[in-house]
Amino acid sequence: MSAIQARINASAATLTKNRTEDSITPGSGMCVTCVDGCVGMCEIGKSAYRGHEVIYPQPFGVITTASEKKYPVDYGDFNIMGTAVGAHGIEADSDKAIFPKVDLELAYGHDKGIKFHLPWVIPGIGSTNIAKNNWEGLAIGTALAGTGLTIGENVVGMDPEAIIKNGHIIDTVDLKRRVKLFQDHQIDGYGAIIVQANVEDTRLGVQEYAIDKLGVEIVELKWGQGAKDIGGEVKIKDLKKAQLLYKRGYVVIPDPTDPDVINAHERGAFKEFERHSRVGMVTEESFAERVEVLRNAGAKYIFLKTGAYRPADLARAVLFASKYKIDLLTVDAAGGGTGMSPWRMMNEWGVPPIELHSLLYEYTHQLAQKKRHVPALALAGGFTFEDQIFKGLALGAPYVKLIGMARSPIAAAMVGKTIGRAIKEDQLPVYVERFGSKIDEIFVTAHELRKKLGHEEFDKLPPGAIGLYTYYERLAQGLRQLMCGSRKFALEYITRNDIGSLTQEATTISGIPSVMDLDKDEVVKILDQ
Repeated sequence: MSAIQARINASAATLTKNRTEDSITPGSGMCVTCVDGCVGMCEIGKSAYRGHEVIYPQPFGVITTASEKKYPVDYGDFNIMGTAVGAHGIEADSDKAIFPKVDLELAYGHDKGIKFHLPWVIPGIGSTNIAKNNWEGLAIGTALAGTGLTIGENVVGMDPEAIIKNGHIIDTVDLKRRVKLFQDHQIDGYGAIIVQANVEDTRLGVQEYAIDKLGVEIVELKWGQGAKDIGGEVKIKDLKKAQLLYKRGYVVIPDPTDPDVINAHERGAFKEFERHSRVGMVTEESFAERVEVLRNAGAKYIFLKTGAYRPADLARAVLFASKYKIDLLTVDAAGGGTGMSPWRMMNEWGVPPIELHSLLYEYTHQLAQKKRHVPALALAGGFTFEDQIFKGLALGAPYVKLIGMARSPIAAAMVGKTIGRAIKEDQLPVYVERFGSKIDEIFVTAHELRKKLGHEEFDKLPPGAIGLYTYYERLAQGLRQLMCGSRKFALEYITRNDIGSLTQEATTISGIPSVMDLDKDEVVKILDQ
């Protein structure tokens, strides 16, 4: 019985469980014996009294979620190949080729004008409470690390203080705050703040506003994400806010202007409204037109993010990104997510990471062989640690320049924030307190940041930002060590030959040879000497 079959009718994500946890029918996920009189702990039972509410992970607003489904192949089906010979990007000298010398910086964009200290980006977190409540740590931590952060969809539309006239944004508090937090802490031009837009954002003119009023240079068109194949959604408890969003053009269910619905909500018959975004309708004509509009509005760089759609849609994304000179194409694979995507959809929809990322390499390589423009690529879909980052860069080399991560940076920022609060309340858990009781004692990068920023600025930092920065510091050192072991001392030297497949299925999907087939010609030459 696979793990996903065992959880098909029960999950921590939906706050459900089986009554007979050790005896479950594989195909349905139901208890082997479903008893008359059970109060309904499983997903079927909870759906019997809460209906559509059980579609979504819970409790909304304080969690991030991702698929439980175990795909046949993942990045664990590859191993990183090291060597004892030579060095790329540095002199082959044991005193010089040391891992701290590995260069993780990159420059990309049509003029190589986007500079990152580290090869990853947060590829889009928007209007959910989990993003808003941790934005201070995410924005400042990203800026200090010199990487990228994308402001996702619906931030303006969800802002009750936004001023919208004749269907267009005039002023906004939340978007302005999010952009400014990054800009005020950016160092020497490294890193980037990116403003994304979906259908509703485009209608409101969010990106034009961000370019003109907030000095944003990078905007991103959004076709979708890996967690779902519908638009973004959130839950709204407040009737007045639900009505405001309905007035602003969002799909809100049930209709918050219907008197019967209002009465039912006031009686407590239901407690939450759902706000949904519309799905986009991609055509080459509309894509080309939007790119031109944004360039004319002053966008210096234009990105595209697409999700885990079928292969033909990925091919369209690759072609359009090439044809219209997009600066970065992010491809987000199935199973990921940061907000409240429908739980079954998150588990059962879309193309998984190895399959999608392998197809991306294949399609991009075809265009490159035809001497067509190839944008920088970013892979997303469950990346969390340095080994996966290395493998993703290798699988898509030389076209993949960045790895997209969202849930893990949010987790790091949340932990940093929680530790900061615990310090103030003198309630540190034992497993943290053993490192100390102060910021400077607990966070291993505190000394480095204090030296970089000065005492006064450091003392102003939110602990969430220190948490994110410290997590990134760990990833950077880990990645440098792996690259040093492969004798690759800069990102540009990573190739597909730096990983080997451990299973035949991984080889078939990715085109990466089995470890048993690597170096065969070289081995013959060595042994024939």
